[in-house]
Amino acid sequence: MQQPQATPPPAAPPLLLEQALQLLAQSGRPAPSGEAGSTPWLQELIDALVDLSSRDALTGLANRRSFELALAREVDRVARSGEPALLLMLDIDHFKRVNDRFGHAAGDAVLRSVATALVDSVRPMDLVARVGGEEFAIILPNCAAAFGATVAERVRRRVERSPVMAGPAGTAVDVTISIGGAFAPQWVRSTPALWVERADQQLYRAKALGRNLVQLEEGAASLVSSEERQALFDTHPGFEGQDD
Repeated sequence: MQQPQATPPPAAPPLLLEQALQLLAQSGRPAPSGEAGSTPWLQELIDALVDLSSRDALTGLANRRSFELALAREVDRVARSGEPALLLMLDIDHFKRVNDRFGHAAGDAVLRSVATALVDSVRPMDLVARVGGEEFAIILPNCAAAFGATVAERVRRRVERSPVMAGPAGTAVDVTISIGGAFAPQWVRSTPALWVERADQQLYRAKALGRNLVQLEEGAASLVSSEERQALFDTHPGFEGQDD
């Protein structure tokens, strides 16, 4: 009896190497070194693409996806270790005026300049991200509440003192930022969304009070929202009903 022939596995789709190399070239990155198609060459290409997917193309900072992943990791770390962590949300003041007056090329120059100033103002361990058009965020692990205002004010001053030569004929464009900040509650299972919401509320305060200001959440070391309190109770049912 003739045995049925096994169906061959479907052919693997071709690797789109040319498109991958074009992406690297468009981003200003060099092509992988070594023999094209070799294992080291392919690994270098993959590593470059992974890094490219995690970076904002204009500023080179971490992009929103990378920021959200890092924020989730930090929330988990703070809940387990109890170490303090500060989240700063930042917004360039009157950025639309720059685009309207000087053009989008000047706006891009301002974004790149602010990105550089932010990175220069914090530690290598801190994560600086561009999370929107003119919106940035900084995650500062192991940043004690006593130093939060000092760090945020240093960031604000660094941007304020860095005018951008972006206008016609090299006109200097003065740039300022508003900053809102909040600490992740220690030993509490919070969420990234609640942490961002807290920092955003302080950012709105800074803008409402006149911009070019820093506003940090008061009682940062001990304040726990009702949502975070409930999350704590859900994790530890025996805590519910105990006196505060």
